[in-house]
Amino acid sequence: MKVIFMGTPDFAVSTLEALYKAGHEVALVVTQPDRPKGRHGEAQKSDVRIAAEELGIPVITPLKIRSDEEAKARLKDIAPDVIVVTAFGQILPQDILDIPKYGCINVHASLLPKYRGAAPIQWAVLNGDEESGVSTMLMDAGLDTGDILMTKKLKLDPKETGGSLFDKLAVLGGELIVETLDALKEDKLTRTPQDPELATKVGLFTKSSGLIDWTRSAAEIERQIRGLNPWPSAYSFLSGKQLKLWDADVLKKDDFTDTDSPVAVLDNDRNSSASDASETGSLYVSDKRLIVSCGEDFLRINELQLEGKKRMSAEDFLRGYRFSV
Repeated sequence: MKVIFMGTPDFAVSTLEALYKAGHEVALVVTQPDRPKGRHGEAQKSDVRIAAEELGIPVITPLKIRSDEEAKARLKDIAPDVIVVTAFGQILPQDILDIPKYGCINVHASLLPKYRGAAPIQWAVLNGDEESGVSTMLMDAGLDTGDILMTKKLKLDPKETGGSLFDKLAVLGGELIVETLDALKEDKLTRTPQDPELATKVGLFTKSSGLIDWTRSAAEIERQIRGLNPWPSAYSFLSGKQLKLWDADVLKKDDFTDTDSPVAVLDNDRNSSASDASETGSLYVSDKRLIVSCGEDFLRINELQLEGKKRMSAEDFLRGYRFSV
């Protein structure tokens, strides 16, 4: 099939590469313009643009494809059989949706209609879902509201992180789009309308999304740590310094009977001076373990990173850190 591919971040690269390897004619790649990144703010190409150029595929980078008539004209000139969209980052207007012979197909990292919108991968971990997956959807003018074409599911690992699930679903998305186009070519696709009553919509995360509220249960916080790993990461503050938490386990209340006083309190503000040892966020050292009291149960910290230091195990941290008590 003659395909135009639209995508931007690294998640979309697997889909592009799968299309190419399957022998489809990827006539054009459309991606977001170069953006300033890094410490020096230098303009950098999107991951999809880098991959497309390595494959020798023409690339365009419209700032707003909705109003870019030159870009639209190029799409029409190519006359694609299908436009495949994966994490492109722009809403397509109806006049673009109408260009391809078989429509525009989106590869979405959730089991639609659950988790429409941005960041579906992290939300699956945050909410403690037992399974996740990818969906291919025939796009319409709404946001992730089109008919479902095919899905692929996978079971989440007990220690699944946002990063590990991202990698798995990226590969799964590439596999699914190839299967979807094969079924489309053979006229074996079944369109399943989404049930709006089952739809959930999720939004993007910011750096502040990682701030831990210690009044929540240990189970919720443990999922926050995994779901926001690697970005924006879950964090608190210890003596005014940011403390990122990378791995932890839930410790039931009955399993922690240490009677020693806490050595510190983890705060939700860099400038806080919390000192009430009875409040949630109290930090205990017990049998070389680092344990925090939560709204329900306790959290045993396994891996952490104090501001200005490298990521390390709790045991290594305890060897070098001196609490002021």
